[in-house]
Amino acid sequence: MYITEYFIVFPEGDVQEIQGRLPFNALVDMNGNVLYPPLPTNKMIAFKVAAIKTDEKKGSSETYHFLDLLSAEELLEYV
Repeated sequence: MYITEYFIVFPEGDVQEIQGRLPFNALVDMNGNVLYPPLPTNKMIAFKVAAIKTDEKKGSSETYHFLDLLSAEELLEYV
């Protein structure tokens, strides 16, 4: 049996398991759900997937998505 797990890693180092793989440079919310432009406002907490790392072991795979927090100014281009 082969187990595949996916995680998001917040800028401060906290790790949270998510349901599936995220695309590189995707905008996501705090739960790892992809946000699609246009966003309703720039006054929200949003992250960008900055890096992806996969650790493969015998019988399992763990994929880590490293997130960068976006400022309100950076989110203006997605509104």
